[in-house]
Amino acid sequence: MQTISVTPADAGWAVRSEAIVGPLLFRSGAKAEAAAKRLAQALAAVGDPVRIDISLRNGQPGGRYLFDPEGASARALVLPGDPA
Repeated sequence: MQTISVTPADAGWAVRSEAIVGPLLFRSGAKAEAAAKRLAQALAAVGDPVRIDISLRNGQPGGRYLFDPEGASARALVLPGDPA
């Protein structure tokens, strides 16, 4: 399974994955999350399951998505402690 992380960076947000060289940097968390989803869809389309882990500025988990190679669709997971 490929993993993509979206984490706080000094001047915004970073997207990291073994599938790319170096982090992708964004000023907005929404733009970083959107880029992570596009990358996940591309990786899933070639047959790799992909997980996106999103961290909040305070270091707490903010969300998780799983992308299935079948159709490259995303499924959001509720993390422990999140309201259902």
